Amino acid sequence: MRIGLRAKHGPNPEPGSRSPAIGYTGQSMRARSSMQRAWLVWHMALGIVGCAAAPLPAVPALGHTGGRIVYGARAEPKTLNPIFANDAPSREVISALTADLIHINRATLQTELALAKSCKISPDGLRYDLELREGLRFSDGRPFDADDVIFTFQVVLDPAVDSPQRSLWVLDGKPIAVRKLDRYRVRFDLPRPDAVGLRIFDGVPMLPRHLLEPYYRQGKLASAWTLQTPAAEIAGLGPFRLRSYTPGQRMVLERNPYYWKTDAAGNRLPYLSELVFDFAGDADLQFLRFRGGESDLIGRVAAKDYAALQRDSGAGRFALRDAGPGFEYNFLLFNLTSAADPHAPWQRVRFRQAISAAVDRDAIVKLVYKGYATALASPVPAGNRLWIDRTLAPQPRAVERARALLQADGFQWSRGGILQDPEGRKVEFTILVSASNPERAQAATLIQADLQALGIEAQVAPLEFRSLVDRVLRTHQYDACIFALSSSDADPNADLQVWLSSASMHLWNPEQKSPATPWEAEIDALMRRQMTVTAFAERKRLFDRVQEIAAGQLPVIPLVSPHVLAAARQDIGNFDPAPIEPFALSNVEYLYRETAATERR
Repeated sequence: MRIGLRAKHGPNPEPGSRSPAIGYTGQSMRARSSMQRAWLVWHMALGIVGCAAAPLPAVPALGHTGGRIVYGARAEPKTLNPIFANDAPSREVISALTADLIHINRATLQTELALAKSCKISPDGLRYDLELREGLRFSDGRPFDADDVIFTFQVVLDPAVDSPQRSLWVLDGKPIAVRKLDRYRVRFDLPRPDAVGLRIFDGVPMLPRHLLEPYYRQGKLASAWTLQTPAAEIAGLGPFRLRSYTPGQRMVLERNPYYWKTDAAGNRLPYLSELVFDFAGDADLQFLRFRGGESDLIGRVAAKDYAALQRDSGAGRFALRDAGPGFEYNFLLFNLTSAADPHAPWQRVRFRQAISAAVDRDAIVKLVYKGYATALASPVPAGNRLWIDRTLAPQPRAVERARALLQADGFQWSRGGILQDPEGRKVEFTILVSASNPERAQAATLIQADLQALGIEAQVAPLEFRSLVDRVLRTHQYDACIFALSSSDADPNADLQVWLSSASMHLWNPEQKSPATPWEAEIDALMRRQMTVTAFAERKRLFDRVQEIAAGQLPVIPLVSPHVLAAARQDIGNFDPAPIEPFALSNVEYLYRETAATERR
């Protein structure tokens, strides 16, 4: 589960008439979602006002046109409506059906021009002029132009629609205004400079005005493009279009004959004739179907299954890819809300520091993730190479340091070795964990054993995932839990709902009317400052300080970032998964089947 299609953070369970200007008002917590391109920040700081597509570090191999790939999906989507999709299976399918104006390349983490062929940014950073590619068509053959862009943002900015993406487009309570200049040019006026720059456009799929405007005018947009909608009534600008859907079994996408992208030789993409989503129901069945030959490609492979596939890859059956640490990070969370016991030991920073010192992260990496994870020093995912503070090193297990921290804070041990707080009470607590995530359950068991060395009795309590989220985010009835957040962005602004003390995803003590602690007040000020700074070095300095505060106060105790693992049949060309969604399908327009050429002959 994530909060919105492109909203940065969310708890991770597992694996009409024409309008020349738009500008709705209203307050909103802003969650940022897409990756900041470093050269863009630096160039904005130097006053450069143009932008262009970034070259890829490597050109994908030329592929064969034709053939089909069966993608092994864990679950079927809940909707095909990009405005309201907030589940990963829906986003996987929608990403193949739609396109945005400016896109973040999932491999390079850089912005690329997409439906927009050029853009100009005013020197003050308050105006973006985007010029669209001419002659583009939706997958139903109808033309795409500025009216579709205006309609899309009319929908996104309308408070009555309540789109999760709206928060991206409201700065300091004021919406970005969108205006048509001519058929192929659109202007965006910002109420203040925005540090994220062009990344704001990523993840806002352009909508077909000719199909969706009637739903919008009738106030029925949420009921559009359900799984029961006929394929002919759904159109996008992505590489594929919907052909058929069989509930509980599969969804078949076919090549979009109007897709605008071409390969290095000028051949129109995508290569594949069909992309089939095969719905397994869960991760174990997804893996078994792939290994048994029922699917050709899977992403988010569990570490234990990846290790099993390695034995088969030697025989030439599979191609395996470790995309490295991704944008998920796991942590131990203590309840610091007003609902918690104010005398609980975890309210004391030295206690949290001691717990962190006692946890063996290397064991979690080795035993739980079979080596396919990276230990963390701060609550920033290890895949965030641009923004992570590299002066903070992951802490090795240090039991004696943990004991010294506790002793210096007035804790003591009974004759039987049981840890007691400064008032002489036995230290014990319960760690909640998602029953549907075996890796986190195993990590909780290892932490339970680690804490025994400190004389702490910690119980592990598996809960259904939604119940766990309810306790953490709503009722606050818990001591501690193993939790994870997952991201499709690297920029600090994407973290606002976690870092700001007033935000709903400020997990350890959410929605504070004013900062409960001086260090949370400092984080608030740092995060708000970096929102308006365009110089990368200054933003990095500010966010490094945020990470240093978090590493010292430990409102959450960082554990590990799992690696993104994927597998495919050996004859799948350009198989190159990315560390962020949609993982194995991040370059889906370039995927091809080696056997397709043979089949045509």
